[in-house]
Amino acid sequence: MNLLGKTAIITGGAGGIGKATAKMFLAEGIQGVLLVDLSEDSLKEAKTELESDKVYYFAADVSKSDQVKAYTDKAVELFGSLDIVFLNAGFEGVVKPLTEYPEEGFDKVLAVNVKGVWLGMKYAFPYLQKNGGGSVIITSSVAGFRGTALMLAYTTSKHAVIGTMRVAALEGAPHQIRVNTIHPGPVDNRMMRSLEDGFAPGAGEEVKKGFESKVPLGRYAVNEDIANLATFLASDKSKYITGATYCIDGGFTI
Repeated sequence: MNLLGKTAIITGGAGGIGKATAKMFLAEGIQGVLLVDLSEDSLKEAKTELESDKVYYFAADVSKSDQVKAYTDKAVELFGSLDIVFLNAGFEGVVKPLTEYPEEGFDKVLAVNVKGVWLGMKYAFPYLQKNGGGSVIITSSVAGFRGTALMLAYTTSKHAVIGTMRVAALEGAPHQIRVNTIHPGPVDNRMMRSLEDGFAPGAGEEVKKGFESKVPLGRYAVNEDIANLATFLASDKSKYITGATYCIDGGFTI
């Protein structure tokens, strides 16, 4: 999945999926990748871990318009052009019944998971168009296909991301900008630790076993599973794919 000469932005870049994807992009010959996340310290750690002079970072809140414009402009300043945008930043929110869900928390989840995706495309599309096209990959979730009790904001946001992607795919197609969503099931990383504890504080291991029992392949995904799919969609191997929803869940939604 040759990425030679290509450049990329990865939001949520200091997280497990973000780092695994950056590592895979590097292995495929990416010219440069800009990691975006809230914490500069976490981004510095990610850059150190990746051990490459092709990795740069930018601390930003993906729900703030001026900061999204700033990270997009920075990528083009660094690389001269933009080919791939992996809008991977996400926030799970709290685990609460809908009658108890905090309004501020609901707003935050939608701001990061939906508004952050829209803003990322708003500012990247002109550069991708100028470049003759490119690939936008959005991390949604199996929560975009089904309901999960006690996860109102997250589930709502991941359903919304599919509609956002479909509009963007239609508007991007005349400019050879491809837009697709990927839908992980449970992934063995920080977000699932948070959700496990939210469902049953102090009994996360039991919750994990419960989730795994519902996965036909019998395990959580690892970050590299998701990175493999993101790398395929970033590459020219997927040049005729747009407007698609890619489930990567070990059969969880069967």
